[in-house]
Amino acid sequence: MCRECPRLGHSDARTDSDHKLVVVMVGLPARGKSYIVKKLKRYLSWLGFQTKIFNVGDRRRLAGSADDYEVSGTGTTTRLERTKSNSGKTAMHNQQQQQQPCADCNKPGTQQHTSTARQGDMQAASCTQCDTRHSSTFFDPDNKKAKQLREQVAMEVFEDLLRWLQAGGQIAIHDATNSTIERRSALINRLRSETDVNLLFVESICTDKNIINRNIRLKTQSPDYVGIDPDVAEADFRARLRNYERAYRPIGTAEEKYDVQYCKIIDVGKKVIAYNIQGFLESQVVFYLMNMNLDPRVIYITRHGESEDNSVGRIGGDTGLSSNGERYAKALARFIDRRRLEFTAEVDEQNHRLEMFMASGTSSGNNSEPESVSSHSSNQSIDYSSLRLKVKPDFEIWTSMLKRTMETVEHFDPQRYRIKNIRSLNEIYAGRCEGMTYEEIATQFPEEFEARQLDKFYYRYPGIGGESYADVVLRLQQVIVELERIRHSVLLVTHRAMARTLLSYFMDIPTTHMPDMELPLGYVYSCEPRPFGNFLRVWRYNPDTDDFDEIDSSTALKIRYPKIMISDRKSPASSAHHDQHNLLPSPAETACSANT
Repeated sequence: MCRECPRLGHSDARTDSDHKLVVVMVGLPARGKSYIVKKLKRYLSWLGFQTKIFNVGDRRRLAGSADDYEVSGTGTTTRLERTKSNSGKTAMHNQQQQQQPCADCNKPGTQQHTSTARQGDMQAASCTQCDTRHSSTFFDPDNKKAKQLREQVAMEVFEDLLRWLQAGGQIAIHDATNSTIERRSALINRLRSETDVNLLFVESICTDKNIINRNIRLKTQSPDYVGIDPDVAEADFRARLRNYERAYRPIGTAEEKYDVQYCKIIDVGKKVIAYNIQGFLESQVVFYLMNMNLDPRVIYITRHGESEDNSVGRIGGDTGLSSNGERYAKALARFIDRRRLEFTAEVDEQNHRLEMFMASGTSSGNNSEPESVSSHSSNQSIDYSSLRLKVKPDFEIWTSMLKRTMETVEHFDPQRYRIKNIRSLNEIYAGRCEGMTYEEIATQFPEEFEARQLDKFYYRYPGIGGESYADVVLRLQQVIVELERIRHSVLLVTHRAMARTLLSYFMDIPTTHMPDMELPLGYVYSCEPRPFGNFLRVWRYNPDTDDFDEIDSSTALKIRYPKIMISDRKSPASSAHHDQHNLLPSPAETACSANT
Protein backbone atom coordinates (compact mmCIF):
# COMPACT_ATOMS: atom_id res chain seq x y z
CA MET A 1 0.00 0.00 0.00
CA CYS A 2 0.97 3.67 -0.12
CA ARG A 3 3.93 4.38 2.17
CA GLU A 4 4.44 7.68 3.95
CA CYS A 5 5.68 10.35 1.53
CA PRO A 6 7.56 13.55 2.39
CA ARG A 7 5.14 16.45 2.11
CA LEU A 8 6.93 19.74 1.89
CA GLY A 9 3.76 21.74 1.87
CA HIS A 10 0.99 19.66 0.35
CA SER A 11 -2.22 20.30 2.22
CA ASP A 12 -3.26 17.77 4.77
CA ALA A 13 -2.65 17.13 8.45
CA ARG A 14 0.99 16.16 7.90
CA THR A 15 2.62 19.43 6.91
CA ASP A 16 6.18 20.24 7.95
CA SER A 17 5.10 23.28 9.93
CA ASP A 18 1.94 24.72 11.38
CA HIS A 19 3.23 28.25 10.77
CA LYS A 20 1.65 30.35 8.07
CA LEU A 21 3.16 33.19 6.09
CA VAL A 22 1.93 36.55 4.86
CA VAL A 23 4.01 38.02 2.04
CA VAL A 24 3.40 41.78 1.76
CA MET A 25 4.57 43.36 -1.49
CA VAL A 26 6.08 46.86 -1.44
CA GLY A 27 7.05 49.17 -4.28
CA LEU A 28 6.03 51.85 -6.71
CA PRO A 29 3.80 51.01 -9.68
CA ALA A 30 5.52 49.68 -12.83
CA ARG A 31 8.32 48.08 -10.82
CA GLY A 32 7.52 44.44 -11.58
CA LYS A 33 5.54 43.52 -8.47
CA SER A 34 2.89 41.64 -10.44
CA TYR A 35 5.57 39.67 -12.28
CA ILE A 36 7.16 38.65 -8.98
CA VAL A 37 3.84 37.82 -7.35
CA LYS A 38 2.65 35.53 -10.15
CA LYS A 39 5.95 33.64 -10.35
CA LEU A 40 6.16 33.26 -6.58
CA LYS A 41 2.61 31.97 -6.30
CA ARG A 42 3.23 29.45 -9.09
CA TYR A 43 6.42 28.17 -7.44
CA LEU A 44 4.97 27.84 -3.95
CA SER A 45 1.83 26.12 -5.26
CA TRP A 46 4.00 23.68 -7.20
CA LEU A 47 5.89 22.87 -3.98
CA GLY A 48 2.52 22.05 -2.45
CA PHE A 49 1.82 25.08 -0.28
CA GLN A 50 -1.74 26.41 -0.32
CA THR A 51 -0.98 29.86 -1.76
CA LYS A 52 -3.28 32.69 -2.81
CA ILE A 53 -2.84 36.24 -4.13
CA PHE A 54 -4.99 39.03 -2.65
CA ASN A 55 -4.83 41.98 -5.03
CA VAL A 56 -5.76 45.37 -3.57
CA GLY A 57 -6.04 47.03 -6.99
CA ASP A 58 -8.82 44.67 -8.03
CA ARG A 59 -10.80 45.50 -4.87
CA ARG A 60 -10.08 49.20 -5.27
CA ARG A 61 -11.53 49.19 -8.78
CA LEU A 62 -14.70 47.64 -7.41
CA ALA A 63 -14.96 50.28 -4.70
CA GLY A 64 -15.92 53.11 -7.05
CA SER A 65 -15.00 56.74 -6.40
CA ALA A 66 -14.34 58.31 -3.02
CA ASP A 67 -17.49 60.41 -3.45
CA ASP A 68 -19.61 57.26 -3.68
CA TYR A 69 -18.46 55.80 -0.37
CA GLU A 70 -18.25 56.68 3.26
CA VAL A 71 -16.29 54.89 5.95
CA SER A 72 -18.54 52.92 8.28
CA GLY A 73 -17.65 52.04 11.84
CA THR A 74 -14.75 53.28 13.90
CA GLY A 75 -11.89 51.04 12.84
CA THR A 76 -9.92 50.82 9.63
CA THR A 77 -10.91 47.24 8.96
CA THR A 78 -14.65 47.64 8.44
CA ARG A 79 -16.10 47.14 4.99
CA LEU A 80 -16.97 50.04 2.72
CA GLU A 81 -20.61 50.82 2.14
CA ARG A 82 -22.04 52.74 -0.77
CA THR A 83 -24.04 55.70 0.56
CA LYS A 84 -27.78 55.38 0.19
CA SER A 85 -28.15 58.77 -1.45
CA ASN A 86 -25.72 57.97 -4.23
CA SER A 87 -27.18 54.50 -4.63
CA GLY A 88 -30.59 56.07 -5.15
CA LYS A 89 -29.24 58.47 -7.74
CA THR A 90 -27.53 55.62 -9.52
CA ALA A 91 -30.73 53.59 -9.69
CA MET A 92 -32.76 56.60 -10.91
CA HIS A 93 -30.34 57.46 -13.72
CA ASN A 94 -29.77 53.88 -14.76
CA GLN A 95 -32.98 53.77 -16.75
CA GLN A 96 -32.48 57.26 -18.21
CA GLN A 97 -28.97 56.51 -19.51
CA GLN A 98 -29.54 52.90 -20.54
CA GLN A 99 -28.57 53.15 -24.22
CA GLN A 100 -26.40 56.28 -24.31
CA PRO A 101 -22.69 55.94 -25.11
CA CYS A 102 -20.23 55.95 -22.24
CA ALA A 103 -18.79 59.41 -21.58
CA ASP A 104 -15.33 57.96 -20.93
CA CYS A 105 -14.72 55.19 -23.45
CA ASN A 106 -17.52 56.16 -25.86
CA LYS A 107 -18.74 52.59 -26.15
CA PRO A 108 -22.48 52.09 -26.78
CA GLY A 109 -23.67 51.36 -23.29
CA THR A 110 -25.90 48.86 -21.68
CA GLN A 111 -25.86 48.44 -17.93
CA GLN A 112 -24.61 51.99 -17.56
CA HIS A 113 -25.05 54.34 -14.67
CA THR A 114 -24.35 57.96 -13.84
CA SER A 115 -21.13 59.31 -12.39
CA THR A 116 -19.56 62.70 -12.04
CA ALA A 117 -17.42 63.67 -15.00
CA ARG A 118 -13.69 64.15 -14.52
CA GLN A 119 -13.85 67.88 -15.18
CA GLY A 120 -16.29 70.49 -13.95
CA ASP A 121 -19.71 69.79 -12.51
CA MET A 122 -21.26 68.22 -15.60
CA GLN A 123 -23.03 64.90 -15.17
CA ALA A 124 -22.08 62.26 -17.75
CA ALA A 125 -23.04 58.66 -18.24
CA SER A 126 -20.26 56.13 -17.67
CA CYS A 127 -20.40 52.41 -18.13
CA THR A 128 -19.86 50.23 -15.07
CA GLN A 129 -16.26 49.51 -16.03
CA CYS A 130 -15.31 53.16 -16.52
CA ASP A 131 -17.14 54.35 -13.42
CA THR A 132 -14.93 52.21 -11.17
CA ARG A 133 -11.58 53.35 -12.57
CA HIS A 134 -9.70 56.07 -10.76
CA SER A 135 -7.82 59.00 -12.26
CA SER A 136 -4.46 60.17 -10.99
CA THR A 137 -6.07 62.61 -8.52
CA PHE A 138 -7.41 59.63 -6.58
CA PHE A 139 -3.78 58.78 -5.69
CA ASP A 140 -2.80 62.30 -4.61
CA PRO A 141 -1.44 62.00 -1.04
CA ASP A 142 -3.14 65.34 -0.26
CA ASN A 143 -6.53 63.94 -1.25
CA LYS A 144 -7.56 62.94 2.27
CA LYS A 145 -10.86 61.31 1.40
CA ALA A 146 -9.35 59.20 -1.38
CA LYS A 147 -6.41 58.30 0.84
CA GLN A 148 -8.81 57.13 3.56
CA LEU A 149 -10.63 54.99 1.01
CA ARG A 150 -7.38 53.49 -0.28
CA GLU A 151 -6.25 52.60 3.24
CA GLN A 152 -9.67 51.16 4.00
CA VAL A 153 -9.59 48.93 0.91
CA ALA A 154 -6.05 47.74 1.69
CA MET A 155 -7.02 46.74 5.24
CA GLU A 156 -10.24 45.13 4.06
CA VAL A 157 -8.26 42.93 1.67
CA PHE A 158 -5.85 42.16 4.52
CA GLU A 159 -8.76 40.96 6.64
CA ASP A 160 -9.91 38.71 3.80
CA LEU A 161 -6.37 37.36 3.61
CA LEU A 162 -6.30 36.52 7.31
CA ARG A 163 -9.68 34.81 7.15
CA TRP A 164 -8.39 32.65 4.31
CA LEU A 165 -5.34 31.66 6.35
CA GLN A 166 -7.53 30.80 9.34
CA ALA A 167 -9.63 28.59 7.06
CA GLY A 168 -6.62 26.46 6.11
CA GLY A 169 -4.45 28.50 3.74
CA GLN A 170 -0.68 28.48 4.21
CA ILE A 171 0.85 31.39 2.28
CA ALA A 172 -1.07 34.57 1.43
CA ILE A 173 0.32 37.37 -0.74
CA HIS A 174 -0.87 40.96 -0.18
CA ASP A 175 -0.38 42.44 -3.64
CA ALA A 176 -0.34 46.23 -3.35
CA THR A 177 2.10 49.15 -3.38
CA ASN A 178 2.16 49.40 0.45
CA SER A 179 4.54 52.28 -0.19
CA THR A 180 4.15 54.27 3.03
CA ILE A 181 5.48 53.65 6.52
CA GLU A 182 1.99 54.25 7.94
CA ARG A 183 0.43 51.51 5.81
CA ARG A 184 3.14 48.99 6.63
CA SER A 185 2.95 49.83 10.36
CA ALA A 186 -0.80 49.22 10.30
CA LEU A 187 -0.27 45.80 8.71
CA ILE A 188 2.41 44.91 11.26
CA ASN A 189 0.21 45.93 14.17
CA ARG A 190 -2.76 43.99 12.80
CA LEU A 191 -0.71 40.79 12.64
CA ARG A 192 0.40 41.02 16.26
CA SER A 193 -2.83 39.44 17.43
CA GLU A 194 -2.44 36.47 15.06
CA THR A 195 -0.62 33.41 16.36
CA ASP A 196 1.61 31.27 14.14
CA VAL A 197 1.47 33.77 11.28
CA ASN A 198 4.79 35.16 10.11
CA LEU A 199 5.30 38.30 8.04
CA LEU A 200 7.70 38.89 5.16
CA PHE A 201 7.93 42.15 3.23
CA VAL A 202 9.15 41.87 -0.37
CA GLU A 203 10.07 45.20 -1.95
CA SER A 204 10.57 45.44 -5.69
CA ILE A 205 12.90 48.24 -6.80
CA CYS A 206 13.80 49.07 -10.39
CA THR A 207 16.49 51.61 -11.22
CA ASP A 208 16.56 51.11 -14.99
CA LYS A 209 14.65 54.10 -16.40
CA ASN A 210 14.22 52.56 -19.83
CA ILE A 211 12.65 49.42 -18.38
CA ILE A 212 10.36 51.55 -16.22
CA ASN A 213 9.26 53.52 -19.27
CA ARG A 214 8.48 50.27 -21.08
CA ASN A 215 6.45 49.05 -18.09
CA ILE A 216 4.57 52.35 -17.92
CA ARG A 217 3.63 52.06 -21.58
CA LEU A 218 2.36 48.53 -20.94
CA LYS A 219 0.30 49.84 -18.02
CA THR A 220 -1.96 51.59 -20.52
CA GLN A 221 -3.43 48.14 -21.18
CA SER A 222 -4.42 47.59 -17.53
CA PRO A 223 -8.09 47.42 -16.40
CA ASP A 224 -7.87 51.06 -15.28
CA TYR A 225 -7.51 52.20 -18.90
CA VAL A 226 -9.71 49.91 -20.97
CA GLY A 227 -11.12 51.91 -23.88
CA ILE A 228 -8.96 54.97 -23.14
CA ASP A 229 -6.61 56.46 -25.71
CA PRO A 230 -3.10 55.13 -24.91
CA ASP A 231 -1.56 58.62 -24.81
CA VAL A 232 -4.24 59.90 -22.45
CA ALA A 233 -3.87 56.77 -20.33
CA GLU A 234 -0.10 57.12 -20.18
CA ALA A 235 -0.29 60.77 -19.15
CA ASP A 236 -2.70 59.89 -16.37
CA PHE A 237 -0.58 56.96 -15.18
CA ARG A 238 2.55 59.12 -15.08
CA ALA A 239 0.66 61.67 -13.01
CA ARG A 240 -0.44 58.83 -10.72
CA LEU A 241 3.14 57.66 -10.42
CA ARG A 242 4.32 61.15 -9.45
CA ASN A 243 1.74 61.14 -6.67
CA TYR A 244 3.04 57.80 -5.45
CA GLU A 245 6.63 59.04 -5.58
CA ARG A 246 5.77 61.94 -3.30
CA ALA A 247 4.58 59.61 -0.54
CA TYR A 248 6.85 56.61 -1.15
CA ARG A 249 9.24 55.54 1.62
CA PRO A 250 11.38 52.43 1.07
CA ILE A 251 11.57 49.73 3.72
CA GLY A 252 14.28 50.48 6.27
CA THR A 253 14.84 51.39 9.90
CA ALA A 254 11.16 52.13 10.52
CA GLU A 255 10.37 48.45 9.88
CA GLU A 256 13.54 47.11 11.43
CA LYS A 257 12.50 48.42 14.85
CA TYR A 258 9.65 45.90 14.71
CA ASP A 259 12.22 43.14 14.04
CA VAL A 260 10.36 42.12 10.88
CA GLN A 261 11.72 40.10 7.97
CA TYR A 262 12.14 41.73 4.60
CA CYS A 263 13.72 41.19 1.21
CA LYS A 264 14.53 43.83 -1.41
CA ILE A 265 14.62 42.68 -5.03
CA ILE A 266 16.51 45.21 -7.14
CA ASP A 267 16.30 45.17 -10.93
CA VAL A 268 14.59 41.75 -11.09
CA GLY A 269 17.16 39.90 -9.03
CA LYS A 270 20.39 41.61 -10.06
CA LYS A 271 20.77 42.60 -6.43
CA VAL A 272 19.00 41.10 -3.42
CA ILE A 273 19.02 42.40 0.15
CA ALA A 274 17.68 40.02 2.81
CA TYR A 275 17.14 41.14 6.41
CA ASN A 276 16.40 38.97 9.44
CA ILE A 277 15.19 35.95 7.40
CA GLN A 278 14.51 33.19 9.91
CA GLY A 279 11.55 30.97 9.00
CA PHE A 280 11.50 27.96 6.70
CA LEU A 281 8.81 29.37 4.41
CA GLU A 282 10.55 32.73 4.26
CA SER A 283 13.84 31.11 3.26
CA GLN A 284 12.05 29.25 0.45
CA VAL A 285 10.66 32.55 -0.86
CA VAL A 286 13.94 34.48 -0.69
CA PHE A 287 15.97 31.67 -2.26
CA TYR A 288 13.59 31.52 -5.20
CA LEU A 289 13.49 35.30 -5.69
CA MET A 290 17.28 35.41 -5.88
CA ASN A 291 17.18 33.41 -9.13
CA MET A 292 15.03 35.44 -11.52
CA ASN A 293 15.87 37.11 -14.81
CA LEU A 294 14.07 38.54 -17.85
CA ASP A 295 16.46 37.47 -20.59
CA PRO A 296 14.72 35.96 -23.65
CA ARG A 297 15.07 32.20 -23.68
CA VAL A 298 13.10 29.03 -24.25
CA ILE A 299 12.78 25.94 -22.07
CA TYR A 300 12.18 22.96 -24.37
CA ILE A 301 10.87 19.78 -22.73
CA THR A 302 10.55 16.43 -24.49
CA ARG A 303 10.55 12.77 -23.63
CA HIS A 304 13.29 10.54 -25.00
CA GLY A 305 12.79 8.65 -28.23
CA GLU A 306 10.95 5.34 -28.01
CA SER A 307 12.95 2.79 -26.03
CA GLU A 308 12.93 -0.99 -26.32
CA ASP A 309 10.91 -1.18 -23.09
CA ASN A 310 8.43 1.41 -24.42
CA SER A 311 7.73 -0.78 -27.43
CA VAL A 312 6.50 -3.60 -25.15
CA GLY A 313 4.86 -1.42 -22.49
CA ARG A 314 7.35 -1.90 -19.66
CA ILE A 315 7.98 0.90 -17.15
CA GLY A 316 11.33 1.98 -15.76
CA GLY A 317 14.41 0.04 -16.71
CA ASP A 318 17.45 1.30 -18.61
CA THR A 319 17.19 0.01 -22.16
CA GLY A 320 18.36 1.83 -25.27
CA LEU A 321 16.38 3.31 -28.14
CA SER A 322 14.36 1.31 -30.62
CA SER A 323 14.64 1.99 -34.34
CA ASN A 324 11.71 4.41 -34.05
CA GLY A 325 13.47 6.13 -31.17
CA GLU A 326 16.61 6.51 -33.26
CA ARG A 327 14.63 8.25 -36.03
CA TYR A 328 13.12 10.61 -33.47
CA ALA A 329 16.57 11.45 -32.08
CA LYS A 330 17.89 12.47 -35.51
CA ALA A 331 14.79 14.54 -36.28
CA LEU A 332 14.97 16.24 -32.87
CA ALA A 333 18.52 17.45 -33.52
CA ARG A 334 17.50 18.97 -36.86
CA PHE A 335 14.41 20.57 -35.29
CA ILE A 336 16.29 22.26 -32.44
CA ASP A 337 18.94 23.54 -34.87
CA ARG A 338 16.17 25.20 -36.86
CA ARG A 339 14.31 26.49 -33.80
CA ARG A 340 17.41 28.30 -32.56
CA LEU A 341 17.47 30.40 -35.71
CA GLU A 342 13.71 30.90 -35.67
CA PHE A 343 13.70 32.07 -32.04
CA THR A 344 16.37 34.68 -32.74
CA ALA A 345 14.22 35.99 -35.61
CA GLU A 346 11.14 35.97 -33.36
CA VAL A 347 12.94 38.04 -30.73
CA ASP A 348 14.04 40.53 -33.40
CA GLU A 349 10.39 40.85 -34.44
CA GLN A 350 9.39 41.42 -30.81
CA ASN A 351 12.02 44.16 -30.58
CA HIS A 352 10.58 45.84 -33.66
CA ARG A 353 7.01 45.69 -32.31
CA LEU A 354 8.19 47.01 -28.94
CA GLU A 355 9.93 49.98 -30.53
CA MET A 356 6.87 50.80 -32.61
CA PHE A 357 4.66 50.49 -29.54
CA MET A 358 6.93 52.66 -27.40
CA ALA A 359 7.23 55.29 -30.13
CA SER A 360 3.46 55.48 -30.57
CA GLY A 361 3.13 57.67 -27.45
CA THR A 362 3.39 61.32 -28.35
CA SER A 363 2.79 63.28 -25.19
CA SER A 364 2.33 62.93 -21.49
CA GLY A 365 1.70 66.49 -20.49
CA ASN A 366 3.84 69.05 -18.72
CA ASN A 367 5.11 68.39 -15.24
CA SER A 368 7.13 70.04 -12.56
CA GLU A 369 9.50 67.13 -11.92
CA PRO A 370 11.71 66.75 -15.01
CA GLU A 371 14.15 64.39 -13.29
CA SER A 372 11.50 61.89 -12.26
CA VAL A 373 11.17 58.75 -14.37
CA SER A 374 7.42 59.24 -14.34
CA SER A 375 7.73 62.68 -15.90
CA HIS A 376 9.18 61.62 -19.24
CA SER A 377 6.91 60.81 -22.15
CA SER A 378 7.37 57.43 -23.74
CA ASN A 379 9.13 58.82 -26.81
CA GLN A 380 11.50 61.13 -24.93
CA SER A 381 14.84 60.30 -23.29
CA ILE A 382 14.53 56.61 -24.12
CA ASP A 383 17.47 54.67 -25.50
CA TYR A 384 15.63 52.16 -27.66
CA SER A 385 18.77 50.06 -28.14
CA SER A 386 18.89 49.38 -24.41
CA LEU A 387 15.34 48.04 -24.57
CA ARG A 388 16.16 45.50 -27.27
CA LEU A 389 16.02 41.91 -26.08
CA LYS A 390 19.20 39.98 -26.79
CA VAL A 391 19.31 36.21 -27.24
CA LYS A 392 22.30 34.58 -25.56
CA PRO A 393 24.24 32.37 -27.99
CA ASP A 394 24.70 29.56 -25.45
CA PHE A 395 22.40 26.55 -25.54
CA GLU A 396 22.43 23.65 -23.11
CA ILE A 397 20.92 20.17 -23.31
CA TRP A 398 20.07 18.36 -20.10
CA THR A 399 19.37 14.64 -20.00
CA SER A 400 18.92 12.07 -17.26
CA MET A 401 21.58 9.45 -16.51
CA LEU A 402 19.60 6.73 -18.30
CA LYS A 403 20.57 5.31 -21.71
CA ARG A 404 17.42 6.25 -23.59
CA THR A 405 17.82 9.99 -22.93
CA MET A 406 21.57 10.07 -23.57
CA GLU A 407 21.12 8.20 -26.84
CA THR A 408 18.39 10.67 -27.87
CA VAL A 409 20.91 13.55 -27.89
CA GLU A 410 23.79 11.74 -29.62
CA HIS A 411 23.11 13.56 -32.90
CA PHE A 412 23.57 17.09 -31.49
CA ASP A 413 26.81 18.84 -32.41
CA PRO A 414 28.87 19.03 -29.17
CA GLN A 415 30.58 22.15 -30.55
CA ARG A 416 27.25 24.00 -30.59
CA TYR A 417 25.54 22.46 -27.57
CA ARG A 418 26.71 21.89 -24.02
CA ILE A 419 25.28 18.54 -22.93
CA LYS A 420 24.79 17.71 -19.24
CA ASN A 421 23.66 14.41 -17.72
CA ILE A 422 21.72 15.07 -14.51
CA ARG A 423 20.63 12.32 -12.13
CA SER A 424 17.73 14.43 -10.83
CA LEU A 425 16.07 14.04 -14.25
CA ASN A 426 15.96 10.23 -13.99
CA GLU A 427 12.51 8.68 -14.34
CA ILE A 428 10.44 8.07 -11.20
CA TYR A 429 11.79 4.83 -9.68
CA ALA A 430 9.17 2.09 -9.52
CA GLY A 431 10.91 -0.09 -6.90
CA ARG A 432 9.81 -3.74 -7.18
CA CYS A 433 7.69 -2.79 -10.20
CA GLU A 434 10.67 -1.76 -12.35
CA GLY A 435 10.59 -3.47 -15.75
CA MET A 436 6.98 -4.63 -15.40
CA THR A 437 3.94 -3.74 -17.50
CA TYR A 438 0.92 -2.15 -15.83
CA GLU A 439 -1.04 -5.34 -16.56
CA GLU A 440 1.58 -7.37 -14.69
CA ILE A 441 1.46 -4.96 -11.75
CA ALA A 442 -2.34 -5.23 -11.60
CA THR A 443 -2.08 -9.05 -11.58
CA GLN A 444 0.85 -9.51 -9.19
CA PHE A 445 0.26 -6.51 -6.88
CA PRO A 446 -3.48 -5.71 -7.12
CA GLU A 447 -3.56 -3.72 -3.87
CA GLU A 448 -0.61 -1.62 -4.97
CA PHE A 449 -2.21 -1.04 -8.37
CA GLU A 450 -5.46 0.13 -6.81
CA ALA A 451 -3.70 2.34 -4.26
CA ARG A 452 -1.77 4.07 -7.02
CA GLN A 453 -4.91 4.65 -9.07
CA LEU A 454 -6.63 6.28 -6.09
CA ASP A 455 -3.77 8.65 -5.19
CA LYS A 456 -1.11 8.79 -7.88
CA PHE A 457 0.57 11.91 -6.51
CA TYR A 458 1.35 10.57 -3.03
CA TYR A 459 1.52 6.86 -3.86
CA ARG A 460 5.03 5.49 -3.47
CA TYR A 461 6.11 2.37 -5.37
CA PRO A 462 6.98 -0.62 -3.13
CA GLY A 463 10.53 -1.72 -2.51
CA ILE A 464 13.82 -0.02 -1.72
CA GLY A 465 14.08 3.34 -3.44
CA GLY A 466 10.49 3.37 -4.70
CA GLU A 467 9.29 6.92 -5.36
CA SER A 468 6.12 9.01 -5.51
CA TYR A 469 5.35 12.16 -7.49
CA ALA A 470 5.75 14.07 -4.24
CA ASP A 471 9.32 12.75 -4.08
CA VAL A 472 9.88 13.87 -7.67
CA VAL A 473 8.80 17.45 -6.87
CA LEU A 474 11.41 17.64 -4.12
CA ARG A 475 14.01 16.07 -6.42
CA LEU A 476 13.33 18.65 -9.15
CA GLN A 477 13.21 21.71 -6.89
CA GLN A 478 16.86 22.57 -7.55
CA VAL A 479 16.38 21.93 -11.28
CA ILE A 480 13.52 24.47 -11.36
CA VAL A 481 15.58 27.10 -9.55
CA GLU A 482 18.47 26.56 -11.97
CA LEU A 483 16.12 26.89 -14.95
CA GLU A 484 14.94 30.22 -13.52
CA ARG A 485 18.52 31.38 -13.00
CA ILE A 486 20.13 30.63 -16.36
CA ARG A 487 19.91 33.25 -19.10
CA HIS A 488 19.99 31.06 -22.21
CA SER A 489 17.80 28.39 -23.76
CA VAL A 490 17.75 24.77 -22.60
CA LEU A 491 16.44 21.49 -24.00
CA LEU A 492 15.47 18.92 -21.36
CA VAL A 493 15.32 15.35 -22.68
CA THR A 494 13.74 13.38 -19.91
CA HIS A 495 10.91 11.00 -18.98
CA ARG A 496 7.13 11.07 -18.63
CA ALA A 497 6.91 11.68 -14.86
CA MET A 498 9.66 14.30 -15.07
CA ALA A 499 8.00 16.06 -18.02
CA ARG A 500 4.68 16.09 -16.18
CA THR A 501 6.29 17.62 -13.10
CA LEU A 502 8.21 20.26 -15.04
CA LEU A 503 5.24 21.30 -17.17
CA SER A 504 2.97 21.50 -14.15
CA TYR A 505 5.36 24.12 -12.75
CA PHE A 506 5.76 26.20 -15.90
CA MET A 507 2.07 26.11 -16.82
CA ASP A 508 0.73 26.39 -13.24
CA ILE A 509 -1.13 23.07 -13.35
CA PRO A 510 -2.29 21.85 -9.91
CA THR A 511 -0.27 18.96 -8.53
CA THR A 512 -3.51 17.00 -8.15
CA HIS A 513 -3.74 16.90 -11.96
CA MET A 514 -0.02 16.40 -12.58
CA PRO A 515 0.15 12.56 -12.57
CA ASP A 516 -2.74 12.28 -15.04
CA MET A 517 -1.39 14.61 -17.71
CA GLU A 518 -1.32 13.05 -21.17
CA LEU A 519 2.27 13.42 -22.46
CA PRO A 520 2.89 10.89 -25.24
CA LEU A 521 6.23 10.20 -26.87
CA GLY A 522 7.09 12.38 -29.85
CA TYR A 523 6.08 15.81 -28.52
CA VAL A 524 8.22 18.89 -27.84
CA TYR A 525 6.87 21.48 -25.38
CA SER A 526 8.31 24.98 -25.55
CA CYS A 527 7.91 27.28 -22.52
CA GLU A 528 9.00 30.87 -23.17
CA PRO A 529 9.14 33.05 -20.03
CA ARG A 530 7.41 36.39 -20.56
CA PRO A 531 6.47 39.26 -18.22
CA PHE A 532 2.88 38.04 -17.85
CA GLY A 533 3.55 34.28 -17.66
CA ASN A 534 5.01 31.44 -19.70
CA PHE A 535 4.04 31.19 -23.35
CA LEU A 536 3.48 27.59 -24.43
CA ARG A 537 4.01 26.16 -27.89
CA VAL A 538 3.85 22.48 -28.82
CA TRP A 539 5.23 20.45 -31.74
CA ARG A 540 4.45 16.84 -32.62
CA TYR A 541 6.77 14.51 -34.51
CA ASN A 542 5.34 13.36 -37.83
CA PRO A 543 6.97 10.06 -38.92
CA ASP A 544 5.61 10.46 -42.46
CA THR A 545 7.58 13.67 -43.04
CA ASP A 546 10.28 12.90 -40.47
CA ASP A 547 9.76 16.41 -39.10
CA PHE A 548 7.76 18.29 -36.46
CA ASP A 549 4.37 19.97 -36.92
CA GLU A 550 3.21 22.71 -34.57
CA ILE A 551 -0.17 21.96 -32.97
CA ASP A 552 -2.67 23.99 -30.95
CA SER A 553 -1.13 24.37 -27.50
CA SER A 554 -4.53 24.89 -25.87
CA THR A 555 -5.46 21.28 -26.66
CA ALA A 556 -2.04 19.69 -26.15
CA LEU A 557 -2.16 19.25 -22.38
CA LYS A 558 -4.97 16.96 -21.25
CA ILE A 559 -5.88 15.29 -18.00
CA ARG A 560 -6.88 11.62 -18.29
CA TYR A 561 -8.27 10.13 -15.10
CA PRO A 562 -7.77 6.40 -14.45
CA LYS A 563 -10.52 3.81 -14.90
CA ILE A 564 -10.78 2.88 -11.24
CA MET A 565 -11.69 6.44 -10.28
CA ILE A 566 -14.33 6.71 -13.01
CA SER A 567 -16.00 3.43 -11.99
CA ASP A 568 -16.30 4.61 -8.40
CA ARG A 569 -18.38 7.66 -9.38
CA LYS A 570 -22.06 7.57 -8.48
CA SER A 571 -23.59 9.47 -11.40
CA PRO A 572 -25.51 7.48 -14.04
CA ALA A 573 -23.38 8.96 -16.81
CA SER A 574 -20.21 7.76 -15.12
CA SER A 575 -21.61 4.31 -14.49
CA ALA A 576 -22.67 3.98 -18.11
CA HIS A 577 -19.18 4.76 -19.32
CA HIS A 578 -17.09 3.20 -16.55
CA ASP A 579 -14.96 1.40 -19.10
CA GLN A 580 -13.84 4.63 -20.76
CA HIS A 581 -11.16 7.08 -19.69
CA ASN A 582 -12.32 10.58 -18.83
CA LEU A 583 -10.45 13.10 -20.95
CA LEU A 584 -10.69 16.64 -19.59
CA PRO A 585 -8.99 19.90 -20.57
CA SER A 586 -6.03 20.88 -18.46
CA PRO A 587 -6.10 24.14 -16.46
CA ALA A 588 -3.14 25.11 -18.62
CA GLU A 589 -5.51 25.78 -21.51
CA THR A 590 -6.54 29.06 -19.88
CA ALA A 591 -2.91 30.06 -19.48
CA CYS A 592 -2.13 29.21 -23.08
CA SER A 593 -4.97 31.24 -24.54
CA ALA A 594 -4.36 34.14 -22.18
CA ASN A 595 -0.79 34.49 -23.37
CA THR A 596 -1.54 34.16 -27.07
